[in-house]
Amino acid sequence: MENGTMPSYFYFTLFKEFVHLRYFILIVTLLVYFVIVLFNVIILYVVFKERSLHEPMYILITCLSVNDHYGSTGFFPKIIIDILSDTNVISRSACFVQIYIIYTYAISEYTILTLMAYDRYVAICHPLKYHRLMNSKVTTLYMGIASLYGMFSMGLVIFLTARLPLCGTDIARLYCSTWSVVRLSCGVSTSNNNIIGLFVATTTVFLPAFFILYTYVRILIICQKSSKEFRGKALQTCLPHIISFVNYSVASFCDIALSRLDSDKYRIAALVFSVEFLVFPPVCNPLIYGLNLPEIRKHILCLLRRSKIAHVPE
Repeated sequence: MENGTMPSYFYFTLFKEFVHLRYFILIVTLLVYFVIVLFNVIILYVVFKERSLHEPMYILITCLSVNDHYGSTGFFPKIIIDILSDTNVISRSACFVQIYIIYTYAISEYTILTLMAYDRYVAICHPLKYHRLMNSKVTTLYMGIASLYGMFSMGLVIFLTARLPLCGTDIARLYCSTWSVVRLSCGVSTSNNNIIGLFVATTTVFLPAFFILYTYVRILIICQKSSKEFRGKALQTCLPHIISFVNYSVASFCDIALSRLDSDKYRIAALVFSVEFLVFPPVCNPLIYGLNLPEIRKHILCLLRRSKIAHVPE
């Protein structure tokens, strides 16, 4: 059994394989990050500016935009620096900070989607109780609990992971992740490593996903017993949430599954899916809600028209 150490730095090994594409990747990365910031800022501006949108469903959408921007900030600035650098290194403390940011984003994404599903469940299945069960104060309380849940869960994971003695410093990913650090551990039984991985997977994916599926099954049962007009309205408000949930669930599941397989054999697939959950949801969520929800779409179009008129020369 090897003696483990607590290395001061970790090294990302994937960047050297794409040196010849450095500037192309840099342009794409900068463009994607700009789009993420722009799209989410538009959603935040529209919802905060329009009082008619100060309702639980739209407040949760703004929370999703804030969280997407938060998660992107934990990933994009560092990867831009690494693309431009010849030594792709990160300090031990910075690595755990990045893990904390990315995975609190991941947990919060699912908890917000869970609250969105609950909001639609109450609105469709218990409409007379909606304003009692889902109002601004209750929504704020739920979001506070969701935030504390993510902070506590990842705080515990970081505490367990940081105590592991490590026998390596090379990370075959584009960013620090819990499993990439756990795989470097030595002198620790495989079962302990699996417990950490299982804890992360359960808290970020499986429990919230089960609740979300349950709420939409209940909504589907109610819709089957209702009129065609009612089903149409329910679908219009639920469809964006379902698309976001499926998109994020597939990305998260693939990342979790592929990160535990042989990284050399599935290198390209693992690379794509390891960043998919950090890229596609922040880009797609503003588009999904901005284009599918009539109230948000209407105000965004008004904003664009006013901006166009303001720039027309006299």
